[in-house]
Amino acid sequence: MNLHRRVYIGLFLFTILLVMLTGCTAGHSQFTSESPAGFWNGLWHGVISFISLIIHLFNDAVMVYEKNNNGGWYDFGFLLGVILVWGGGCHVKCKSGARKKRDEEWEEIGQKVEIKIMHRLKDWAEKDETGAMQEDWDELWPKVEKKLKRKIREWAEKE
Repeated sequence: MNLHRRVYIGLFLFTILLVMLTGCTAGHSQFTSESPAGFWNGLWHGVISFISLIIHLFNDAVMVYEKNNNGGWYDFGFLLGVILVWGGGCHVKCKSGARKKRDEEWEEIGQKVEIKIMHRLKDWAEKDETGAMQEDWDELWPKVEKKLKRKIREWAEKE
């Protein structure tokens, strides 16, 4: 099938989908104070809320949220629909299992490198012939560790 033909068929199907969705959006004349939108309409309006918002920018008859609703159940359905589509804000803080594992591996590597550097510095201090470093190690090490961590962090954060 020709690429242009596929594009035209896709645009046609997308247009039909949009027209069908506008018939089910909030603000439709089927919802009145005698026949308000309920839970299932709220759920659907929540699922299509982003599309409704885009359409509302160009058509004032299409609303994102139905004014004529039955109250709590419509609100619950609407929020549930939004959460189903957008995930309730979890996308920002949640990490995939693979990413968590990768972060844990890097954390483990960082800890191993830190321990190795600490042991090497301690060995270096103990090899001092005068013994002065060995005696002052307890006072010196926290300063060395702090500076080393800062330098490694600066180096790691450079692009």
